[in-house]
Amino acid sequence: MGGHSVTLSAALRPASFASLLLLDPVIRSKNEYVGPWTQAQYVAKRRNRWTSPQEMYERFESRQPFDAWDRNVLRDYCDYGLLPDGAGFVLACPPEIEAGIYENSPAPESNIYPEIESIQIPVQIVRAGKKLDPANFMAQSPTAPGLAASFQRATDFADTDHSHFIPMEAPALTAKWIAAL
Repeated sequence: MGGHSVTLSAALRPASFASLLLLDPVIRSKNEYVGPWTQAQYVAKRRNRWTSPQEMYERFESRQPFDAWDRNVLRDYCDYGLLPDGAGFVLACPPEIEAGIYENSPAPESNIYPEIESIQIPVQIVRAGKKLDPANFMAQSPTAPGLAASFQRATDFADTDHSHFIPMEAPALTAKWIAAL
């Protein structure tokens, strides 16, 4: 929910931002903010307990979407995304919290289009174009097709080489885009 959160922050605290780079943000079309996403419960069932960060790394390194992630990013995710818990480790963001975020993302109160219209700084939207396995809920970009038109000064382009997880798959490219702003 990074793109959604930073967009809302830029609207609420405009002096804090000079520009925005939104990498495949989960900002839906205006008409999709109608109620909870009822398919989020599978996220709550994610594995939460690990014996070590290495066990998590070995489990994820050959599975979608993690198999496309930069190996150093995946290593950091496993090393720093877990918290010690007794004899093992648990995810820093518990699955039930993550499921709640997904479930509430299309709620009417999550619609930030009125705030988007107030943003006056330049906005660059990068939409993921690479398709994942259709069984993956992030198989295609969750970004509203006409999102750029809702901002006062936005451009939009597709990155056909990467999935929704652009920063994890291409950290050097992400850093280049940030530096260009």
